[in-house]
Amino acid sequence: MADAQDPPGQGLLFLTDEQLRKGAEAMFFAYRGFTADPDRILEKHGYGRAHHRAIHFIRRSPGTTVNNLLAILGVTKQSLNRVLRTLIEDGLVESRVGARDKRERNLFLTEAGMALEHEISSAQRARLRAAFLEAGPDAVSGFRKVLEAMMDPELRRHYKRTGGR
Repeated sequence: MADAQDPPGQGLLFLTDEQLRKGAEAMFFAYRGFTADPDRILEKHGYGRAHHRAIHFIRRSPGTTVNNLLAILGVTKQSLNRVLRTLIEDGLVESRVGARDKRERNLFLTEAGMALEHEISSAQRARLRAAFLEAGPDAVSGFRKVLEAMMDPELRRHYKRTGGR
């Protein structure tokens, strides 16, 4: 994230604390924008970001187990159970007994859950598409490389298992 005032050739090789601060600040503001549309959609249904994350990852991995979702989201079992209970009661998620292990619960989105996930992800894809079109084609791979490099190794493994790269 080189500044316009950087001497030529110094760009990424000589990142200053100020450049990194500006990058972190940009990420905070971008995150607010990235979550604004989903927050509005979720609020209409009485849901929050925890519900969104659960819906997103159940959609990405139909049949995922509660334990796998716990590992991906990094939340407590109690917290996830509250979210899942609401989503199941509202008819957005279906919990099925595991085929191999009867103690496991496999999670699937219902038709209503798929519709909500599609509405939310469409809003986020539109925002990303507009940003990438403005930033140019090199920005897409560069952005993903930066995000992947920031992930803790265990989360990077989960990311790759869910379809990242």
